[in-house]
Amino acid sequence: MPEVRLVGPNGEQVGIVRIEDALRLAVESDLDLVEVAPTAKPPVCKLMDFGKFKYEAAVKAREARKNQTNTILKEVRFRLKIDTHDYETKVGHALRFLGAGDKVKAMIQFRGREQQRPEMGIRLLEKFAADVAEVGLVESTPRIDGRNMVMVVGPLKNKAEARREQQQQQKSGGRDSTKRKIRTDAPDETEGQNVAAAMDDDARAKLEQARNVAEDEA
Repeated sequence: MPEVRLVGPNGEQVGIVRIEDALRLAVESDLDLVEVAPTAKPPVCKLMDFGKFKYEAAVKAREARKNQTNTILKEVRFRLKIDTHDYETKVGHALRFLGAGDKVKAMIQFRGREQQRPEMGIRLLEKFAADVAEVGLVESTPRIDGRNMVMVVGPLKNKAEARREQQQQQKSGGRDSTKRKIRTDAPDETEGQNVAAAMDDDARAKLEQARNVAEDEA
């Protein structure tokens, strides 16, 4: 009589039983008998709600597709004698790319005799790595590629995480901007009343005293 290794609905090991006994247990438990490891000896079967299992598997697959990260390799190029403004612009681009979950390839393009000074390129790329360290980590250290020197920096957060964080910041920013919204349609008198209402008793008393002095002098 064929036998199977039976696993219960909660993952508990029932043991090796005859196939007809496993089927009987499935009927009594109002569950399905599903073969999960057909090549094992003996085959492994599990008691489960197969319809529920398929539904949960579909949900997980859908979530996996939704959160799938398609990392793109962006590129920023430098000259060895780049000026401060251009360098800061390039760093700004890299911060944006890395913050969005993409990798960045930093490339230094050497001209003429500059190829004889690779240590200068390494120093520039090390500075670049330090300037983007808050959102990226060096994955490929500086290396010579023809007339160029390249380095790859990977994001600290993948695209899904970056997208969720951006959405949270947008929501938070929306609430904050609402709280800090300034009314511009209120007349000056109303604004004065609002300011006075916000004063403590001591400050209000000093303001009233100053007004009285001004009236007496008038």
